[in-house]
Amino acid sequence: MLATQIRQKDSVFYFCAYPAEDLLDKVRFISRFYAEGAPSLAGEGAEENDEVAQFISKIESTDQAFQRQLGRAKVTAIRNFYETAVSQPPIPGTVLLFSEERLKFDAVKPFTNVGNLAEPKGKYLIIDGQHRLAALHFFMHQRPDDAKTIHVPCVIFDGKSEDFATEMFVIINSTPTRINKSHLIDLYEKVSWAAPDKKFAARVVDHLYRENDSPLRYKINRLGGRSKQEKWILQAELFNEIHRWAMLDWKQIKKSSSWQRQAERYYEMVRDFLRAAEKAWGDAWGHANFMVTRPVTIKAMLRVVADLAAVDPDPEDRVKRWARKLAPWGEIAKAFRQEGFYERFPAKGQIERVSRIYKELARAANIERRAKEKGEDEE
Repeated sequence: MLATQIRQKDSVFYFCAYPAEDLLDKVRFISRFYAEGAPSLAGEGAEENDEVAQFISKIESTDQAFQRQLGRAKVTAIRNFYETAVSQPPIPGTVLLFSEERLKFDAVKPFTNVGNLAEPKGKYLIIDGQHRLAALHFFMHQRPDDAKTIHVPCVIFDGKSEDFATEMFVIINSTPTRINKSHLIDLYEKVSWAAPDKKFAARVVDHLYRENDSPLRYKINRLGGRSKQEKWILQAELFNEIHRWAMLDWKQIKKSSSWQRQAERYYEMVRDFLRAAEKAWGDAWGHANFMVTRPVTIKAMLRVVADLAAVDPDPEDRVKRWARKLAPWGEIAKAFRQEGFYERFPAKGQIERVSRIYKELARAANIERRAKEKGEDEE
């Protein structure tokens, strides 16, 4: 395959025009998968006559993948564009591909950067362009003669680990309109440029989601509107509060030789605090008629643990000790009944309401608040 070798700083990659038929045989469609029982990519029970849904539902899913889930509507729209485009090129933009294999490149004289690029033994991972290639798959089946005339502009990266592909994906898709924030949080630890404090907070959140002893295990919504299971809080909201706490303690955290171990320690404090809170709230904990385990109260409680842990971090008998400290919450549980909750905690919005509840919880448990007034309403 004829390709142009491109050098940029320490990176070497290739540009080529890939025949559509050959390209579809050499790519691997893959999507981000969460181990919380998320539905298949097209949703469970895809209709037999919906070929797009059937195709997407068969695509490989893995917890190690980084791609967003394929959108059936988007694939269908692009396929329709391929069918109707006449004067416009169907795929004018490049598709980004990745192979862990080191691909052999033989320059063609008199050029040093133009030559024959060998194909990988395995299949390419798609960094960017999954929807376009999925639509091309259908166009190939419906109009094979037309599809065979299409050459897809491709940029190929080779010879690096999949973390490189992950970082490239994040760089391309990390604007608010392109990637879900919860998804980006999942990837913070895999990208070299992410701030250490964000990596730290992401690790704590991951522990809260995965560990067997976490009170929030599988209660964290990583999928946003796609999650069909009962969740207590969005991952992005939880991350914001853990990151807020981390920034209060960051001077001390960054002095540690292992931020990963510090993340485990902070996870253990959150875990023990939530166990203590469950004891304090009694029957109101997790009850549908109470707002105790709703996002607004969970966020307020996480601000309280940041205050409590600063003055009483000793892990010995911490759950019992903290449960006694938080015991007054059981006495004010009636104020957290769902009916009339927003009238009892009036506010202009969620941010202000979290701050009001935080103040009330800290006051009830006689815990001094660390945050300054100005910082309390920041996200």
